[in-house]
Amino acid sequence: MEQFLRLLHHSGLPLKDVDFLNCQGQVASDLIAKSNIRLTQFTGSTHVAEMLSKQTNGKVKIEDAAFDWKILGPDVADVDYVSWQCDQDAYASSGQKCSAQSILFMHKNWNTSNLVKKIKKNASKRSLKDLTVGPVLTHTTQDILDHTSRLLSIPGSYLVCGGKELENHEIPEIYGAVEPTAVFVPLEEMMKIDHFNACVKEVFAPFQVITEYDDDSLDMVLDACER
Repeated sequence: MEQFLRLLHHSGLPLKDVDFLNCQGQVASDLIAKSNIRLTQFTGSTHVAEMLSKQTNGKVKIEDAAFDWKILGPDVADVDYVSWQCDQDAYASSGQKCSAQSILFMHKNWNTSNLVKKIKKNASKRSLKDLTVGPVLTHTTQDILDHTSRLLSIPGSYLVCGGKELENHEIPEIYGAVEPTAVFVPLEEMMKIDHFNACVKEVFAPFQVITEYDDDSLDMVLDACER
């Protein structure tokens, strides 16, 4: 962000038009609470969005996101494009964006299209060498691998892709370095009380859960999204 602002300055943006504050959340919170700020634009967690709404008496525009889902209905079309979009949504920026795809609910009709295989193929093309995958700032490698193992302990689940540390990297251990990862979890198992919280845990990394539904289990998908 700092370098982008320097580019804007180089291109003619007046130096006094934008201030850049890089700080912990509490510092920004105090600034908003104690300053005569007319409106705040916020992107981040639902928890902080709710806190800011109360703190500013609603003077905030919110793009709150965290655990985001994609639902593919029964009509199958443009499979190559859909698989590419799923890859971009889950793994671009190494999954470190508020809009990142955290779970994919796909109708069983997509199974005949090899969608999951195409998602795996696209993910396998990502590489540290060309920066299509990179360091994870908020989870260590072990955190992500442990979460992967937890999901794989659910009956009927399996590893779609990834689940391994990046090879030949020099990323410090305090960060994460994992291949783009997807774990398939059966919907019925995901909805069980012992598994649901694990399946919907936000992992701010190149990581997603994939599950399948049919016409008879649509209500479970809606229930999952409401939860």
